[in-house]
Amino acid sequence: MAVAFPLSFFEGFVISIGLIMAIGPQNAYVLRQGIRGRHAMPVASVCFAADATLITLGVMGVGRFIAGNETLATVLGWGGVVFLTWFAARSVKAAIKPEVLDAEHMEAAAGDAKGAGVRTAMLHAAAFSLLNPWVYMDTMVLIGGVSVRYGSDTERLGFLVGAVIASCVWFYGLAIGGKKMAPLFQKASTWRILDSLIAVIMIGVAINLIRFQLQS
Repeated sequence: MAVAFPLSFFEGFVISIGLIMAIGPQNAYVLRQGIRGRHAMPVASVCFAADATLITLGVMGVGRFIAGNETLATVLGWGGVVFLTWFAARSVKAAIKPEVLDAEHMEAAAGDAKGAGVRTAMLHAAAFSLLNPWVYMDTMVLIGGVSVRYGSDTERLGFLVGAVIASCVWFYGLAIGGKKMAPLFQKASTWRILDSLIAVIMIGVAINLIRFQLQS
């Protein structure tokens, strides 16, 4: 049991960070606020709180429910394999032809929140976090589904803590280090490396999930 916790923690961390690093309006918005020094910490806090809540609901709620239904666990387990494989293929494609988080991306993400006060900025961050249907697939269904393969509460808790810490590191990292990291995110080579890493992570998790499904 003493070894299982770190292993589940590591998998929770890598799958969460792999899903969250993909280019999207939420990341662009947080990075933009970090670069400009405008309400970056409150915006990151909203994004992290939303992510952590959904991940917790996924692992402790949806995950537990799935674990109690053998048929549903099997269906969603193989569904997770398909999704992870697709995500890995998508990441490989992105690595071959990478996008970048340039000024145009960040301005487009800001929308009508440009120059707005902290309340408006936080509301926009909440919208970016909760109005994207993919976020529920990532956090509640996929992460919750993968957590099913951990049979004990200790292992599942380790997985949950790892996934939540990954979200914390990413969002506050963007907010605090936005100015320093912005030039990196504007380079195609950075995204080529990140997308390649994401592809490897997703393939590894998919293989482990296949093994679990075959042993069930």
